Amino acid sequence: MRERVNSGPGRVLIVVYGIFALSAGARAAVQIGTKFGEAPGAYLLSAFAAAIYLVATIALVRGGPGGRRLALICCSIELAGVLAVGTASLVASSAFPDDTVWSGFGKGYGFVPLILPIVGLYWLRRTARVPA
Repeated sequence: MRERVNSGPGRVLIVVYGIFALSAGARAAVQIGTKFGEAPGAYLLSAFAAAIYLVATIALVRGGPGGRRLALICCSIELAGVLAVGTASLVASSAFPDDTVWSGFGKGYGFVPLILPIVGLYWLRRTARVPA
């Protein structure tokens, strides 16, 4: 028997993903709209992160096998992204003239972007099967 991914602590996860979708999306929209020429790569990465957060939120709310699978994909992309961008932003900081959600492993957001996909993947695994 499966525990619902969108119940209990999963609801908190949904709220956090929703907040990050809104905050990263708003930040990216302002940056793209006002100063895109300064750091287009960084701003597009923030927009991509916002899209991942939004799709993850919808997948977690949806639940079920399809929602679970989509949330797993989103959390995996998010973790790979935050690790890759976080590392790149430290190694080649000149390539990131402005911060993204994932630069510095999410330092500007209290490292939540680094922790969130780990918690999401844990929750998806934990709710995959409940021992009988």
